[in-house]
This record gives sequence, structure tokens and C-alpha cells, in this order.
Amino acid sequence: MTDKDLPDGLPRGAAGFTKRKNMNGFKNAGLSERLSTAAGAKKALLEKFKAQSTVNDLAFAEREEARRAVRIAREAREAERDAARDARKAAEQEALQAEQAERAAREALEAQETAEQAARQVAMAVEAKAARDARYAARKARAR
Repeated sequence: MTDKDLPDGLPRGAAGFTKRKNMNGFKNAGLSERLSTAAGAKKALLEKFKAQSTVNDLAFAEREEARRAVRIAREAREAERDAARDARKAAEQEALQAEQAERAAREALEAQETAEQAARQVAMAVEAKAARDARYAARKARAR
């Protein structure tokens, strides 16, 4: 077929797209009309919500009571965890203090032992010097 065979001389498949359709639902509304329509929709939603909330007051109260019970239980668990954490920290602090006291006592004992050992070495050195001096004096006395 040629273009002459089709209606209006259009190519094949284009015949259905030639008619313009009017958009009957579209209104060329101004700004004030659009604002009033939006305000009316908001008001309708608010009325719907108010009507719904009065019907479900009993169910809402039950849900709120359940939430309150869950919140109280959660707070109790949190307080229990906090108390356990505080007790654990106190025990760790006591253990640390005991360890520090033990370390200080051990260091003091080691310092005392070191001082005693140094005193013994000094005493032994003095005795050795005295013995050496005595031998020297005896040797000098024999030589005379």
C-alpha cells in the first residue's frame, strides 16, 4: 500500500494518533481556587481523623496502657543494668585498690631487703678492710 491508499494520506499506523482528545477533567483554576480546594481537603481529613479518634478511645487507652507497661518494664531493666554496672565498677575499683596496696607493700619489702643487703655488704667490706689492715699491721710488726 502506498500513502495514497491510507486515509488522510498518513503513513501506516499513524491514523489513530491524528485526533486530539480534549482533557475534560482539567480546569484552568486560579491560585485562590486551588488554595481553597487544598484547605477543604485538609479540613475533610481533620474531620475524618476526629470522627475516627472518638470511636477508638477505648482501644487507644488500652494501647497506651500497654505502652506504659512496656516503658515501666524497660526503665526497671535499665535501672537494674545500671545498678549491676555500678556494682561491677565498685568491685573492680576495690580490686584495683587492693592490688595497688599489695604492690606498694611488696615494693616496700623489696626496698627494705635491698637496704639490708646493702648494709650487710658495707659491714662485710668494713670487716674485710679491718682484717686486711690487721694482716698488714702483723706483717709490719714481724718485719721490724
